[in-house]
Amino acid sequence: MLLVWQQSRSNARLKRLLREFGAPDQDVNFSAVTQLSRALAHQQRQLEQLQEDVQTYEQVLQIAPVGYLQVDDENRLLWCNAQARSLLGISGDHPSAKPRLLLELVRSYELDDLIEQTRTAGKPCQSHWTFYPVSADPSRLSEQQAYAVRGYGIPITDNQVAIFLENRQEAMTLLQQRDRWASDLAHEFKTPLTSIRLVAETLQLRLEPALRVWIDRLINETVRLSNLVQDLLDLNRMERCSFETLQLQTVNLVGLLHSVWEMLEPLSREKHLHLDYQGPDNLLMQIDPARIHRLLMNLLDNSIKYSPIDSTIQVRVALESASDRPVPERTTAQEAIVRIDVIDAGLGFPEKALPHVFERFYRADPARARYLETDAPDEAIERHNPFDWYAQGGSGLGLAIVRQIVEAHRGSVSARNHPETGGAWLQVRLPLLFTHRTISTSGNSEATDSKLAIPGSQSESSPG
Repeated sequence: MLLVWQQSRSNARLKRLLREFGAPDQDVNFSAVTQLSRALAHQQRQLEQLQEDVQTYEQVLQIAPVGYLQVDDENRLLWCNAQARSLLGISGDHPSAKPRLLLELVRSYELDDLIEQTRTAGKPCQSHWTFYPVSADPSRLSEQQAYAVRGYGIPITDNQVAIFLENRQEAMTLLQQRDRWASDLAHEFKTPLTSIRLVAETLQLRLEPALRVWIDRLINETVRLSNLVQDLLDLNRMERCSFETLQLQTVNLVGLLHSVWEMLEPLSREKHLHLDYQGPDNLLMQIDPARIHRLLMNLLDNSIKYSPIDSTIQVRVALESASDRPVPERTTAQEAIVRIDVIDAGLGFPEKALPHVFERFYRADPARARYLETDAPDEAIERHNPFDWYAQGGSGLGLAIVRQIVEAHRGSVSARNHPETGGAWLQVRLPLLFTHRTISTSGNSEATDSKLAIPGSQSESSPG
């Protein structure tokens, strides 16, 4: 009986092993031992196939034109291809032989931050930064060139992270050359355009009234080109100076917003537009008033251009925390974010244009200007010639300047289409106060730790 019991237990264990291995041909009348040996052989073949697949993938990654590296849950480098070693300056034996901390091999805290961000988010993330290689040979320090890098983080099994790296220096160099060319060209255009305008204005008073319409058009086009040149010069100046030259002052943002709308009132009245403002009565924040004035001017002017007749432009101003939640009644100023939403009722942005609307000279589908051709009154169409500044949709620099001003204030800007109006929805997020290091008007750096009370909120609608 004991022998029978042992045999049954042995058969039960064999059957369990067969189920775990998923042995083929279980319906065939073979003994359990024979089936187990066949299952083991099948598993061995599958293991060999998987090893061949891994080798194939490694060979593909080795010759890939982008860098690839893989780290474990403790940020130790497990494997990287030749492109990543060249890009990051990793030398030595194959990293899989002895995993080491990535920071020991690559002094890039931006890369380490991308890995942690990907692991925490549990989804693909990307980041851009400038990588500064460090050479162990002091005699070669002058040969090390910094370059722009784009990284894509992908979470994989066992809390590991895979990173794809792309060298963006060539693309950045081309963009810099393009911007430098545009800036140089703007400088060359500035003087002759001023001369043309002076001559045209002189002739304007000496011509018969019937001929003055041509001089008026010439002056309008000269002004348009002068504005374009000035936009280019301002954009390049802001890119070079960034936030180091901000003249920060404590300013009432709401009052600044309404003063900008009053300046644009002739344009809004021509199309019977209305401003629907919702937000606090007063909101004091630390900004460069001249640049934020330019930012609001560009945002509202953009909405006026593309809004249909007798429509409403919505402006929403609100305070929120850095985590996109409303701030409590009292909180530290460094944690508060000012959100500005400008929403129009136009045709909105084409979906393919959304990633590019803040680029220089980028203009979305010309249909965004169609309202000026179809819905405007007859006298407005007669007053604007076919090459008018607004009928052509602007210079393509307005939103590029907006992004530059926002980034100088350490904020962010985004563009999308509003789900209710279908028009453009531009959202700007600015810190109420500069964090860590606040640049004062005297040029000194100082830390601030003030308290902020949430101002009262109101909703008003003022005619344009």
